Amino acid sequence: MNRRNHRHLPAALALATATALLVSSCSSSGSEDDQDSADGTPSNSPAATAPSTPGTPDPSTTEPGTPTPAPTAPGTTAPAPGTPGSSTPPGTPPGNPAPPAGARWQPTPGLAWQWQLGGGVDQSVDVPVYDIDGFENDASVVAALHAKGRKVICYINAGSWEDFRPDSAAFAKSLQGSDTGWKGEKWFDIRKLDQLKPLMAARFDMCRSKGFDAVEPDTIEAYNQNSGFPLTPDDQLKYNRMLAQLAHERGLAIGLKNDLDQIPALLPDFDFAVNEECAQFDECDRVAPFVKAGKAVFHVEYKLDTDQFCGKAKSLGFSSMRKKLELNAWRKPC
Repeated sequence: MNRRNHRHLPAALALATATALLVSSCSSSGSEDDQDSADGTPSNSPAATAPSTPGTPDPSTTEPGTPTPAPTAPGTTAPAPGTPGSSTPPGTPPGNPAPPAGARWQPTPGLAWQWQLGGGVDQSVDVPVYDIDGFENDASVVAALHAKGRKVICYINAGSWEDFRPDSAAFAKSLQGSDTGWKGEKWFDIRKLDQLKPLMAARFDMCRSKGFDAVEPDTIEAYNQNSGFPLTPDDQLKYNRMLAQLAHERGLAIGLKNDLDQIPALLPDFDFAVNEECAQFDECDRVAPFVKAGKAVFHVEYKLDTDQFCGKAKSLGFSSMRKKLELNAWRKPC
């Protein structure tokens, strides 16, 4: 059962240009207003830097090997795009070079986070990690969050075709299977690595060119869905490891989204986990190996209130909060 309850259509369809894989998309506007602030508490003036809340590294006590936000783009200087020794393709916007191999961000357990895929990003939420849509937010949004000391995760769909994305025409009909249950979305035939790898690489290049620190690839458990293809668990392992390799080659951290059955096999390949509703379905213990390995688990519940899951989530070291299904700015953290 796929529990991805967070899809949203952009406010306006993007230009249907097949080659526009590295666009700087305008962020959506008009996020829902609540009487309470985005974090579920009365509105206050946001701090300019990452908070010193429990589980949040303080800049003065950051663990060795954990990169601190640079005043400019994250990471260290890489060769110019298109030059020998650079993995950045020609034409990539300058100014956001990827960190060198081995220097990618490693999110640790307990980091507070914000996950917003709907509406213009509310940058006032005082947490050290943001997870936002990669296509719908341009480099200026990422840079603004970096200026406040935030790390930023690039949400993309890596397992199914969406007809409203600007690169949708680049995906052949033969790659598209059954409907996922979301309008305009079809499962990928993940067995066709030779076709999907360059398309996913282009999306990851987009994330890197905008300055993101990590990627969150969605719908990466097609093997246990009605995809329209005879996919096996091994097909999914190969595909997910391919995604991890693409991210790491670009200096990006990568999160394993759900796919609980394959956590034991994929734990070494992924830098953190993103989980939906493990408390609702009594599955949180299955995600706990990430924390035991020193890797963050970014977790949300949609139906349970915080008093129903926060106690166990905290005991497991998860970064947990309640969100609305549309994943707008509203949040109620543990």
